[in-house]
Amino acid sequence: MVPEAVSTNSDDSSPVLNAVIGGVAGILLAFIPLSPILGGGIAGYLQRGPRDAGVKVGAGAGLVMLLPYVFIGFFLLMLLGLGGTPAAFGLFALIVIGMMAVYTVGLSALGGYLGVYVYEEL
Repeated sequence: MVPEAVSTNSDDSSPVLNAVIGGVAGILLAFIPLSPILGGGIAGYLQRGPRDAGVKVGAGAGLVMLLPYVFIGFFLLMLLGLGGTPAAFGLFALIVIGMMAVYTVGLSALGGYLGVYVYEEL
């Protein structure tokens, strides 16, 4: 007899749905400094389960938050006309996107960890 898989998530909610909810919350709270922590925290709190699952869903929320930041960043870079040559513009854009990704996804993963921690303590 094979034992059934035990879910660590009490209501079997989808990690993708939780990441989208946390990402949208982070976008809406973008006027608050360090808002990716809040978005990732919401996603981690909704995810429950082990803390590594909170980190993963928080990072997913960060990827959701990163999408509008990338579009806005490209628009601003093109509007300002930065980078005299296409190669210089591309390199500058990659550096800016990389910095945005580290900030957004990294802080969201931290928020996911903290969200699961808060859920466990409450």
